[in-house]
Amino acid sequence: MNKPEFYLVAELAEKLRVNPMTIYRWINVGKLEAHKIGKEYRIEKKIYDSFMDSSKKKYE
Repeated sequence: MNKPEFYLVAELAEKLRVNPMTIYRWINVGKLEAHKIGKEYRIEKKIYDSFMDSSKKKYE
């Protein structure tokens, strides 16, 4: 069984070239699903991929 890959908020912010607060806002409004471990959020790669696919479809 493959272990799921996770992104940290800072990693996604850098990858998407947005402020980390944007990622936190998406998490807080339910736009992006995340797991809180300790004080940090982790976003599963498959959740991120799904989020990007749904965002892409809005603009096609």
